[in-house]
Amino acid sequence: MSGEEIFQRKKVLRKEMRRRRSEISHGELKKVSHGIISKLLEHPAYLNAKTVMAYESMPEEIQLREFFEKCFAAGKKVAIPFIVGRGTIRPVILPAIDALEVGDFGILTVRKDLRKFADIHELDCVIVPGAAFDIHGNRLGLGGGYYDRFLKLATNAKKIALACDFQVVEDLPVTPDDSKVDIIITPSKVIEV
Repeated sequence: MSGEEIFQRKKVLRKEMRRRRSEISHGELKKVSHGIISKLLEHPAYLNAKTVMAYESMPEEIQLREFFEKCFAAGKKVAIPFIVGRGTIRPVILPAIDALEVGDFGILTVRKDLRKFADIHELDCVIVPGAAFDIHGNRLGLGGGYYDRFLKLATNAKKIALACDFQVVEDLPVTPDDSKVDIIITPSKVIEV
């Protein structure tokens, strides 16, 4: 498959997954999110982690507020992604949920007066967003390449995807620049890659 064919296939798949995610009701997404978070909280990759990074969910993504609360209750250090430049993110420490404010692109981020960056090598576990994943751990992101670049540097962290069952497919189109995840958790299964 040529580079252009891979690009077009990714574009079509991304659009399809966005459409399917948008069709999930708020109530159903809340239920699905709770089930997935429950599985994550029992997984050794989370249980053994001291420093966890996760993203602040968009409305159609698996909702992570419950996860953040459980991390704080368990005494874990929590980080979220912070955009520092085109295509580049760094982990910023989230001291508490009420430390968030709306930042670039309408994404919640840590207030400027509380912003402190974490060492990427300190991360034990990274919760990774994506449009789709395959059973081999390949990930289809949203097209910006932010996480592909970031995950290659987060060498000490277990990379965990949380997804609806329909977001896990047999095979994804991939390029050498794409990053993989180690674990995929859905409502019906846990896939260890």
